[in-house]
Amino acid sequence: MLTNTKALSCACATLCAALVMIIALPQRAAADGDDPPGRVARLSFLRGAVSFQPAGESDWVPAAINRPMTTGDKLWADTDSRAELHIGSAAIRLDGNTGFSFLNLDDRAVQIQLSAGTLNIRVRRLERDEIFEVDTPNQAFSILRPGEYRLEASENGTGTIVKVIDGKGEATGAGRSYTIESHERASLTGSDTLDADIDKLERRDRDDFDNWCEERDHRDERSRSAQYVSPQMVGYEDLDENGEWRHDPEYGEVWVPTAVVAGWAPYHYGHWAWIAPWGWTWVDDASWGYAPFHYGRWAYGRGAWFWVPGPVNERAVYAPALVAFVGGPNFAVGIAVGGGAAVGWFPLGPREVYVPAYRVSPAYVNQVNVSNTNVSRTTVTNVYNTTVVNNNTTVVNNVTYVNRTAPGAVTAVPTNTFTSAQPVATSAVKVNPNQIANAQVMTRASVAPTQNSVLGPSEHAPGRAVPPERADRPVVAKATPPPPPVSFAKQQSALAAHPGQPLARNEVEKIRPANVERPLVRQAAPSQPGTPNRGGGQVAGAPGAPNRRPENPGNAPANAAPNRPASNPSVSVPPRNDRPGSVQPDNRPALSEAPNARPSIAQPNQPSQPAATEPPNNRPANVQPSYRPSSPENRPNAAPPSNERPSINNAQPNRPATAPSNERPSPSVQPRSAPSEQPNRPATPPPAQENRTAAPRPEPSGNVHAAPQNNTRPSNPTPAKSNNNSSDKKKENEKKN
Repeated sequence: MLTNTKALSCACATLCAALVMIIALPQRAAADGDDPPGRVARLSFLRGAVSFQPAGESDWVPAAINRPMTTGDKLWADTDSRAELHIGSAAIRLDGNTGFSFLNLDDRAVQIQLSAGTLNIRVRRLERDEIFEVDTPNQAFSILRPGEYRLEASENGTGTIVKVIDGKGEATGAGRSYTIESHERASLTGSDTLDADIDKLERRDRDDFDNWCEERDHRDERSRSAQYVSPQMVGYEDLDENGEWRHDPEYGEVWVPTAVVAGWAPYHYGHWAWIAPWGWTWVDDASWGYAPFHYGRWAYGRGAWFWVPGPVNERAVYAPALVAFVGGPNFAVGIAVGGGAAVGWFPLGPREVYVPAYRVSPAYVNQVNVSNTNVSRTTVTNVYNTTVVNNNTTVVNNVTYVNRTAPGAVTAVPTNTFTSAQPVATSAVKVNPNQIANAQVMTRASVAPTQNSVLGPSEHAPGRAVPPERADRPVVAKATPPPPPVSFAKQQSALAAHPGQPLARNEVEKIRPANVERPLVRQAAPSQPGTPNRGGGQVAGAPGAPNRRPENPGNAPANAAPNRPASNPSVSVPPRNDRPGSVQPDNRPALSEAPNARPSIAQPNQPSQPAATEPPNNRPANVQPSYRPSSPENRPNAAPPSNERPSINNAQPNRPATAPSNERPSPSVQPRSAPSEQPNRPATPPPAQENRTAAPRPEPSGNVHAAPQNNTRPSNPTPAKSNNNSSDKKKENEKKN
């Protein structure tokens, strides 16, 4: 009988456990789906008039430093304005007249909408399965390697210029895709058909914006704080100039702020904002006030506050505010101002567990804690499991918080200050130790947000009007972005039912309008590799390029026509394999051959015939035509031409060898290959020709003419005269040297 009873008891226990698992599994799955991203973007630098539009809203407000940004948030940098954002180890910088937004930002994707203007991106780390995409009105650019990139979207939305300063990327649009390698510059034009002109990126193409971006990069790379924090932590580069690192015997390396006022305490100088899906988020006023308020923990000792970062080898997970809230009926009545309620909080200390106010999985709770402080997973689990939810208020029991009694640690403000994004420091009220001791410790502020919680103070409005035709222009996207965020107005009534707790993902979907379209996105069609036009140095229409279109040979100078291939995109040019740098020197014309191959156009301001045959390292720079960039002539020797210009040429080695008469192809019939021998050359070539095996190759289409053509500028001398003058000139140069 006893045996049967035990067996029955075991069976009941097993059944109960199974029922618990059945009930818990859907909740666990739902919680996993509600986990927010572990990273956001930080608005780290502002100059000029920069406007911000929160996700799901239609109003623009002035951008605020240290504002966390996520999916759906938008920026507009007006004329003569700039902005900078950081995501993990990546930096994004905006120039003036630039429209920017995040179509998607989570742990695996960064998808940017560049509706107009100029963007610089520095990616220091790129995971294998990570998407980093920049979408413009006529193409989608995917970053394939860590590096530095610059993108310019034209004002009319029909063109994009991509500069791969370092790295590799792919542009996709209108059924075509183009790979852009390091040190290349691509002009991508058209909407119905995407055409590409790809050239070598020259140093002279840089402008003031590039120089500023380089200075900011050097600042990040020289940061001393990088050795003490996780590489994925955002905002550590601002700590160097505002504090110092010290060794603490209990916590190791800690950071002490030095640029603070007397009596300063963390989470006291700033304001609260409502940012979905995390809810109440702290936005600090200090220029350095990001990393220490969203990562790590604060401690008080030896009369000062210091910040303790998390483990260096853990991927830092963002938190909206690492604080514990205090409240309860006695606390609120005791410090209320004008009869209203109040909200109080204090910073969490080292090894103390952060319990999010938003719905998450146990795995997320573990990661957000172990990545930000040295705490065991067992401790995290125990605190998380003993947290009690009572009347929409999550209360933490049996935990002693070290900062609860620290000097100035507890900050309290009236509820209306908290919800309207008002500065905390000017409205903070004093709290005596007895009130703090009797107050309950909670994981969230049980206060419902208002419209001002999202937009900021109502009196703030952007200083300049934001042009909607440029800030909200549709773009082409390769990756499918998530649906647009639901406006706060549609969520407000549901948020009021559970004050201080953001809506779960399934709750948001219930109130989403039906048949909602993707946010200003045209999905890119499946693409095939396209054949770009490969030129010799500059992209048509780019700053600093001559005002000639590469597709119109009739606009080129007469003396440039002989060596120009057609730029007709219908000509089939094999990609990539026509660009080996080691082949280029053999295709370069010998300098001594040029006198018999140049067009008969006199150059009155250039030296006479001897300049044609002198070695390139003796050539003066002033013999350049006015339409050519000057930097290639500064090279001391023409022997390694692959370092002088891109090894990309429309002339293919397997093209038939055809030699148009007088070496000048007509605009309608372009040479497909440089002839191995020049039929119009005299029977007795100059002596220097004996060491050359390759004939001159045609110049690439574009606004820049290649250097070999310009090395032979004197007006149509006879071979004998050229050789004699060359010998005399050579002797003169030897004497000078």
